[in-house]
Amino acid sequence: MEGISEEKPKNHVCVGILAHVDAGKTTVSEGILYTAGAIRSMGRVDNGDAFLDTYELERQRGITIFSKQAVFSLDNFQVTLLDTPGHVDFSAEMERTLQVLDYAVLVISGADGVQGHTLTLWRLLKIHRIPVFLFINKMDQPGTDRDRLLAQLQEQLDEACQPFDLLDGSKEETDAFYEGAAMCSEPLMEAYLETGILTDGQLREAVRERTLFPCYFGSALKMTGVETFLSGLNRFMEPPVYRSQFGARVFKIARDEQDNRLTYMKITGGSLKVRDTLYTSGEEQEGEKVSQIRIYSGSRYRTENAAAAGMVCAVTGLKNTEPGQGVGFEKTKNTPMLVPVLNYRVILPDTVDTAQFLPKLYQLQEEEPLLHVVWNETLAEIHVQVMGEVQIEILRHMIRERFGVEVSFGTGAVLYRETIADTVIGSGHFEPLRHYAEVHLRLEPLPPGSGLVVSSLCAEDVLAKNWQRLILTHLAERQHRGVLAGYPITDMKLTLLSGRAHLKHTEGGDFRQATYRAVRQGLMEAKSVLLEPWYEFRLAVPAECVGRAMTDLDQMQGEFSILQQENKAGMTLLTGKAPVTAIQDYHRQVVSYTKGRGQLSCSFYGYLPCHNEEEVIATAGYDPEADVEQPTGSVFCAHGAGYYVPWDQVKAH
Repeated sequence: MEGISEEKPKNHVCVGILAHVDAGKTTVSEGILYTAGAIRSMGRVDNGDAFLDTYELERQRGITIFSKQAVFSLDNFQVTLLDTPGHVDFSAEMERTLQVLDYAVLVISGADGVQGHTLTLWRLLKIHRIPVFLFINKMDQPGTDRDRLLAQLQEQLDEACQPFDLLDGSKEETDAFYEGAAMCSEPLMEAYLETGILTDGQLREAVRERTLFPCYFGSALKMTGVETFLSGLNRFMEPPVYRSQFGARVFKIARDEQDNRLTYMKITGGSLKVRDTLYTSGEEQEGEKVSQIRIYSGSRYRTENAAAAGMVCAVTGLKNTEPGQGVGFEKTKNTPMLVPVLNYRVILPDTVDTAQFLPKLYQLQEEEPLLHVVWNETLAEIHVQVMGEVQIEILRHMIRERFGVEVSFGTGAVLYRETIADTVIGSGHFEPLRHYAEVHLRLEPLPPGSGLVVSSLCAEDVLAKNWQRLILTHLAERQHRGVLAGYPITDMKLTLLSGRAHLKHTEGGDFRQATYRAVRQGLMEAKSVLLEPWYEFRLAVPAECVGRAMTDLDQMQGEFSILQQENKAGMTLLTGKAPVTAIQDYHRQVVSYTKGRGQLSCSFYGYLPCHNEEEVIATAGYDPEADVEQPTGSVFCAHGAGYYVPWDQVKAH
């Protein structure tokens, strides 16, 4: 295919490129592809002809919305470059690509330095243990100061951010680099004291182990520093080692122009061939055959008969795959750290039948699992969950483009969560006539950001393995409602301790009922805590507006500190975190009281105890015992008939 080298070095490596919005990430991608000879001319974001912005709306808005890939060759590697969205509203799409990366390139704007979302990206890269190269872009802009930027990276990200572009400079620069790098780890210090230098092999290992983060400075628009950066990638990346057994990790679902369903995956071991059978929904299920393997670069692709370990490919023929899923030896499913914090009602035109339109939204949910389409039968309403207002705009455009329907959305409401503060045992019993199942669970709190974890400590002589597996499936398959205000539960471990089945009367559905009731009964006994989403923020205001900003943040119940008293532009920088409900519309006030000079950037921090719990619970008006869809009590049988037992009497029965 045009622009892609046919010569295939044996080392496949997957590199993701990430950035805060407006750092020039797409321009850096263009510069890399052009320098590597993968494209003949550099596109421009403002001209709407960037190689990786293949979606019409991306070209219009000048932002990356969907992750894309390009393939290029270096001397030692065949590189798959994954370009990810920089805008906070599309950070879930970015996070899904992290699970398949061997290395990451973090682009930072030399004009802006470390911003709010940069810190979120850094935290995620640390959690996923991905080695990072940094490219500090826009160094051609007036006022950029290399030494000041490097000091900021070392202070706010990691002291191990080191200027690798000094390595081939003068003797003084090289010696200064060795000295700085040696301070980052004991093995490097020992090697340096022994020989007075550091070898490429030692530096490569330190980069892979995340004890060194190579920094390069330049301007992708002016094509300065890009070549040095690429040769640094080639020199300091280590070829990944893959298992011989087949494994793959799914990170994205999409559809092509012919409406074929595409499963994007990275092969993490062995190889995948056309006509191979994959078991995507458990070994007991029927397998699905791979009908085509595509290697994409920009909007074009070539088909292959096989994909080797390390390659990223799009596969057709699979219907049951979902992002985060492992195939082959990759058994675990990855749960995202970043979650949507806003809930919107979808308003359809009068001429559109809701029941017929709902499956179309479920199709979009396949591609964006965090969209979480909810059909409220009682109110006959469809709700979706999103990261922010820009995502709503994109969603409206996608629905119009793909389904020809003009939808609108109600006002966004914040999504709360619930957890527990103590450990309890929940019991559920389901025994109407000729049915039987009983489940006992331990519910215990986990640290913030843990999500829901399910496990079993039940012996197989107490309850057969197949029933246990069914219970664990039921625990993981639905959003269980909390009992304070009916919001989904999180940050909790649910452990199966015991259960009972009847030889003759137990059916699969009985355990579903008993499991759900055990969760709810336990929640009723526990001390529940309401959680709300918090944003991490960076607020830059003129010196004379600092008092107003501090008063506002105090009123929001926010936590903050003044990071930088006053820079050359006379701006003061405040950083911290605050509840989403309080700060989500604050940017309008900032623009107003700073006369357009102030800047606020926010990114998702996590869920913390709610600052106005009583008010939120009162507004929700939720009665857990009146919730017929998620009952708190159990069903027992006497004299040939089932009868309901309230939650607080279940254990006595």
